[in-house]
Amino acid sequence: MQRVEQTSATRNPAEETGQMPALFSSGDDASEQPRPTGPDYLAIQRSPEFRELRGRFRRFAFPMTVLFIAWYLVYVLLAAYAPAFMSIRVIGSVNVAIIMGILQFVSTAAITIAYLRYAKRRVDPQVEQVRHQAGVQ
Repeated sequence: MQRVEQTSATRNPAEETGQMPALFSSGDDASEQPRPTGPDYLAIQRSPEFRELRGRFRRFAFPMTVLFIAWYLVYVLLAAYAPAFMSIRVIGSVNVAIIMGILQFVSTAAITIAYLRYAKRRVDPQVEQVRHQAGVQ
């Protein structure tokens, strides 16, 4: 197969991209090797301290998430399938549905406050230990 050389007059200007920089070095020059910067995230993830930190977070987050979703679903299901119960008046024109709806907001705030306390006592000290071992300020 014969290769046909194109002159500048026959080249399409859209094809002209200029010289491409080398994407990979030959490996001969050590100064061309990229040097890692920052923490070694894989080593941090593999450390037992980080695994303990993830476990502490999960021991709080997963049960609270399941609990809140169940509480919310009870509210929605009662509203859909027990309208007589939800419409029971408690005080004046305030009924069970309104009280349970407000309690959704209260429970969200309570979970947030509980997590802040839990994190301050159990999670944050472990975070500092992992950061210290990784050399992160």
